[in-house]
Order: sequence, then C-alpha cells, then structure tokens
Amino acid sequence: MPDTPRIAIVIVTYNSARVLPDCLSSLTAGARGIRLSRVVVADNASKDDSVALAVRAGAVPVQLGRNAGYAAAINAGIASLDLEELDAVLVLNPDCRLREGALAALAAALRPPGRGIAVPRLVSPEGHTHASLRRAPTVRGAVAEALVGGRRAGLLGEVIYDPRRYERPGPAMWATGAAMLVAVPAVRDIGPWEESFLLYSEETDFALRAADRSWTLWYEPDAVIEHVGGEAKTNTMLAALLTTNRVRLFRRRRGRLASAAFYLAVLAGEALRAAAGRRTSRAAVVALVRPSRRLRALPE
Repeated sequence: MPDTPRIAIVIVTYNSARVLPDCLSSLTAGARGIRLSRVVVADNASKDDSVALAVRAGAVPVQLGRNAGYAAAINAGIASLDLEELDAVLVLNPDCRLREGALAALAAALRPPGRGIAVPRLVSPEGHTHASLRRAPTVRGAVAEALVGGRRAGLLGEVIYDPRRYERPGPAMWATGAAMLVAVPAVRDIGPWEESFLLYSEETDFALRAADRSWTLWYEPDAVIEHVGGEAKTNTMLAALLTTNRVRLFRRRRGRLASAAFYLAVLAGEALRAAAGRRTSRAAVVALVRPSRRLRALPE
C-alpha cells in the first residue's frame, strides 16, 4: 500500500434512516490519516429516507431495487467502484460509527504481505467490547454449545469470549461482518460475496474462502468502531435465518457425516432452549426441521 492508503466505503442500508446519519457523520474523524476516495450507500429498496440522507451527505447511492440481502448489496457497491484507484474497501453496517483514526489503523494492519482482511474492535455505544471474533465451525464445537451454551463451551465454542484476546492484535478465522476492510488484491482473488445466504454466514463464507486462498484475517484492537446490532437475539425470523445458514455453510464445506452431526448438534441445542421458552429458538427449530418454512427471500 502507498503511504496514504486509498480506501472506499460500501455501506449497506435497508430502512436505515434512523442510524445512517450518525454513521456517515463519523467518517470524517474515522478516515483521518487515509485518503477516502468514495462512500457508496448500497440500498436494498428502503422505504424510508435512507437514499435521500446518503445523497445529502455526499455519498453515492447504488439502488438494488429490491431487498436482495447483505452480500448482494456489497457486491453491487463494490461493482460500482474503480478498484484500480483503490488499495482497500471497507464493508460497513449502517449502525456503525467509526472512532477517530479507525480506518488508518485498519489500513496499517493490511500492510504486511498475505493479510487480506482487517477487522476492528467492535464496541457497544456504552463502550463494551463485543465478542466479534470466531473460530472455525466444528462438530465438537456445536455439540459443546448445544450442551452448555456458547459462553461455557470455552475453546471448543465458535465465539471467542476471552476478553484478553480482544486486547491484542492477531489473526482469526473469521469475525462479525459489520465492519471489514478488504485489500483490493484480496477482493479480486476471493471473488464476490455469496448472495444466497441473504443475511448471516456470508461473512463466514467470505473469510473462510479467503483462508482457502491463503489470505489472513487480522484483528486490530487499535481500530475502534461502535456497533449497535443484536437484532438476531430478539427477531424470530432473523434468528431462524442465522441458524439455518450456519448449517448450510457447514454442509458446503464438509462431508455428509460431519454435516449430519453438525445439524443434529445445532438442532438439539435449539430444541433445548426452545423447551426452556426461548422464542427465537422455537423459530430456529421449525426452520431446521421444516425446509418449506425456511426464508427464501427477504421481506420487502
């Protein structure tokens, strides 16, 4: 990368007028130290003022015309860019706010050869660090999470909860896709994001495909971005989609026996929590056992 990295930002929106202004206004401080070439707002047919707000803030709207999902909007946003003029592309949720110098810290993390993706420390608006880093999905991990829950699964679980891990930079298998800086050579090499997932697991798929091609995902705690998020914890539709996509992704990468074991472990875990009264787990169980009830397209 040159001394002053050239970065474009692709923000994916869907009825995001409530959070988008804060996201856009944070870019001035967040981009300090880099050359911000373009801000693209890839909009999934919002019914609110998301597009108008983007235009007023000087962003370039890319309108998909339908609610095509996170990956499809990312692909459309990247397709609108001239990659020859860029060093990296930041993929960003609209409910994120960049802290000062966040982009420069992420860009610096991509300088060493072989690093294709850099991810920040994600924090809540109150300043609490989100557990955003992940291990590769495994059958043992799914069984442990089913029996004792993700936080108690320890080193077997997919989510990395150890707070000490978030204090130091280093590689990870994948991370929450709310904010990812991807080097342009990696963008070209990895290829488009997988649009069939609609929401959730598309970032897992992208990061694992990056690792397949020897690109490292690097966590940089000096880059701090606020992220609200959390809808999948309360929204039954999103919770069901998240769970079924986890199983779909595993099946894409592993054999029949391992995939069957992973499916049964995830199903058992959701069934146990559904029996305890968790509404989101009930929705996940229905989607897992009744393919006809699975979401094929996002609601408009």
